[in-house]
Amino acid sequence: QVQLVESGGGLVQAGGSLRLSCTASGSIKDMNDMGWSRQAPGKQRELVAAIFTSGNTNYADAVKGRFTISRGNAKNTVNLQMNSLKPEDTAVYYCGCNTGNWDWGQGTQVTVSS
Repeated sequence: QVQLVESGGGLVQAGGSLRLSCTASGSIKDMNDMGWSRQAPGKQRELVAAIFTSGNTNYADAVKGRFTISRGNAKNTVNLQMNSLKPEDTAVYYCGCNTGNWDWGQGTQVTVSS
């Protein structure tokens, strides 16, 4: 079983920045693919960013150039630096870890006011 704990959400004005962090623990290898998804009210969940064991990263078109995913110093930690935030970025953000299947955390709320 995998446990994922997110932190760093909150309320920010449009144009501002937030940094989300996540730590995965439990039955996992030392290094796994990790990522962030989000779900806004009334919308489907979408994958925002992922970082793979190869070091490659992938971003949704809506956040390219504004969000940066990176690994933390501790094993199985991942960060999401979000800059130039827009009201449409408002959502619950979930941290995920791929152990063969993607497991997701409980989520952290990000609200961007206009």
